[in-house]
Amino acid sequence: MFEAGKRQARRGLGAVAAGLVLVGVAACGGDGQSADDGKGGKASDKPADKPSASATGAAPLTQDRLTAASLTDGERIGAYTASEYALGAPLGDDYTADPAVCQPLVSLAKGATAFDPVAEVQRKADIPDELLGLTVSVQLRSYTAPDAAGVMKALATAGRECAGGFTENRALARAKYLKVEPAETPDVGDEARAYRFTLLDVKGTLKLYEYLTVVRSGSTTLSFRAEITGTKDVGGVPDEIIQAQWQKFRSATGEAAEKP
Repeated sequence: MFEAGKRQARRGLGAVAAGLVLVGVAACGGDGQSADDGKGGKASDKPADKPSASATGAAPLTQDRLTAASLTDGERIGAYTASEYALGAPLGDDYTADPAVCQPLVSLAKGATAFDPVAEVQRKADIPDELLGLTVSVQLRSYTAPDAAGVMKALATAGRECAGGFTENRALARAKYLKVEPAETPDVGDEARAYRFTLLDVKGTLKLYEYLTVVRSGSTTLSFRAEITGTKDVGGVPDEIIQAQWQKFRSATGEAAEKP
């Protein structure tokens, strides 16, 4: 249960989820296409309702192939170490969003969008000795083409419509997200989207920061969520973790190193 405790500590600055009390529900707001574009605007170059050729026709990766393309338990990435979740997935996969359109910003687990994954693998990367340090959830999901492009479209819609904030519903508590902003995207895959979240601590006074980066390559998505206990803004998902997972994925699947 160490991993569950660590996740709850990070989400609530050391508080157990059952004792969290957050007041206030932020309305979903903000408009304008620029809110869902990452730095460089890579994803906005193609019409949202017309998936690229690379998003169609390819068979989804099987569970075995997806596992082979994922970081392995104990794999070192600089100061970070990859590992598996003790409970199979991060607790946040069970969280929901209000309004529901914001759900892709919370989790891309089954039911988050109209497109459910065929297979998925859950990993995390952190510094084992740092209980309150940065943790990055790394999740690979394969879809029936062109569903992966549909997932990215749903994520873009959430980034745009939920820019003004939303509520994350947990088992016994609610978390208030104040702002959703575009963040810098990595130059890998067919398209990528990244966001910076500003949310409140358990007392509703301190601002905390989280980052989400999602890359699509063909019919597979690679998702990275970075979070840390405390008010420090880490500036984004560490690029070394993204690149390590991308190179592992590329090697196992034969994908190109960069976008065409």
